[in-house]
Amino acid sequence: MSDLRKGSSLAPPPSSSPIQPSLTPRVTGFRGTLSRSITLMKPVTWFAPAWAFLCGAIASGGLSWSAEPLFLLALGILMAGPILCGLSQVINDYCDRDVDAINEPHRLIPSGQVSLRHVYILTLILTWIGTSVALLLGGEVALYVGLGLICALAYSLKPVRAKRNGWFGNALVGISYEGLAWMAGHAAFAALTTQSFLIAMLYSLGAHGIMTVNDFKSINGDTRMGLRSIPVQYGKVVAARMVVITMGVAQIGVIALLFFWGHPIAASVVLLLLVAQSIPNVRFIRDPEHNEVFFNATAIMLFVWGMMAAAIGLAA
Repeated sequence: MSDLRKGSSLAPPPSSSPIQPSLTPRVTGFRGTLSRSITLMKPVTWFAPAWAFLCGAIASGGLSWSAEPLFLLALGILMAGPILCGLSQVINDYCDRDVDAINEPHRLIPSGQVSLRHVYILTLILTWIGTSVALLLGGEVALYVGLGLICALAYSLKPVRAKRNGWFGNALVGISYEGLAWMAGHAAFAALTTQSFLIAMLYSLGAHGIMTVNDFKSINGDTRMGLRSIPVQYGKVVAARMVVITMGVAQIGVIALLFFWGHPIAASVVLLLLVAQSIPNVRFIRDPEHNEVFFNATAIMLFVWGMMAAAIGLAA
């Protein structure tokens, strides 16, 4: 899973040599505009909220194989992933445009490939589509969507700009990408229950740790730009331990609640998935920078499947 990336943190120090123009012809017309819009929306980030919406919908127990629920589910996944998550990425890149002009001038906005007018229109379109779908799915879903949009703005926009601090920024992303998306999925098909709410919040806590994983490769850049990510504040080793502990505590909480509520099979599956994370956890703590990809492909993927197991357990 990927967070709202800090545009300034991923690039190496600016080269002293002049920037060479791209030799690849720029695609023009509607096709080019669509392509650049999708790139700006960063499809790689869509999975997390879309998956959380799906888990919430399953946890509601209101899904069936009939046409209408499946159509609403598809609309909800489209809303949570491509539309609203894509919108948050556009907002983030817009807010980072000045810093990106220095550190990553090749990116779409600072390079001039995407104009500010393009950004404004795309933002309005995505906001309109996202809120329209949310209202179609119900007033409670619209409420969660509104809260998610507030989180996205608070993450990127001044004067709040929560991304400057790893504790606040990661919390906003974790809540919006996991918790609010899960609750929206549940509310689209049934009244949100206390059990589903608590599970959503625990997975939001776990997502806070996952967001930190993305910060290890950008420690130097974050330090230069004054972004106080968790690795910048506490160092690599301590931050890696915090990631593992945060994800583990969240999953232990889920397991305990599922057992307490009488869902032993689901709890056991989540427990097995947690135990299976032990090896990637140890590797990540030893060398977080070089094991980030491995950790994403193993421990975080197991965490994600645990979400589905918990959702199925709640629906049982």
